[in-house]
Amino acid sequence: MGHLYFVRHGQTVWNVANKICGATDIELTEKGHEQAILTGKKILEQGIVADEILYSPLVRAKDTALHISEVTGIPAREEIRLKEQNFGKYESTARDGAEFQEAKKRFICKYDGGESMLQLAQRIYNLIDDIKKDDKTYILVAHNGIARVVQSYFYEMTNDEYSAFGVDNCAIVRYDF
Repeated sequence: MGHLYFVRHGQTVWNVANKICGATDIELTEKGHEQAILTGKKILEQGIVADEILYSPLVRAKDTALHISEVTGIPAREEIRLKEQNFGKYESTARDGAEFQEAKKRFICKYDGGESMLQLAQRIYNLIDDIKKDDKTYILVAHNGIARVVQSYFYEMTNDEYSAFGVDNCAIVRYDF
């Protein structure tokens, strides 16, 4: 059976400020760039072999992926479906805000000005289904909201587990089909 790897982008200014980035295009901090380079080195050290890196079009994920690609030599290309969820009115607000935490549990409802969890899941599940058909190994470089959906594709999760799930900046997670 095949597998894929998921890497969350490096640290951003809004990560440091505890703000929701969402579909807002926020750049990496200097530490975020360093994390991405170190992640490329970890991929080499761990003997991870991949055919291609697919990355979100948002600059924080793109820069992370391109650093990893430079270090590892794995080719990278943009994949629009990996763009972070649009959190609408919650973008730039506190990640741990009570109203946002409750809104994350309403999967069918669109965030004001954004997209619903179900819309996000549809595009990510479709992407993973497409990847599963390939005879290739991919590294997906994207966002924490995308990480939740990828996790839910491979593992059963309650709504509370889903809304609480997250990965650290530049963490490498392997998923087996």
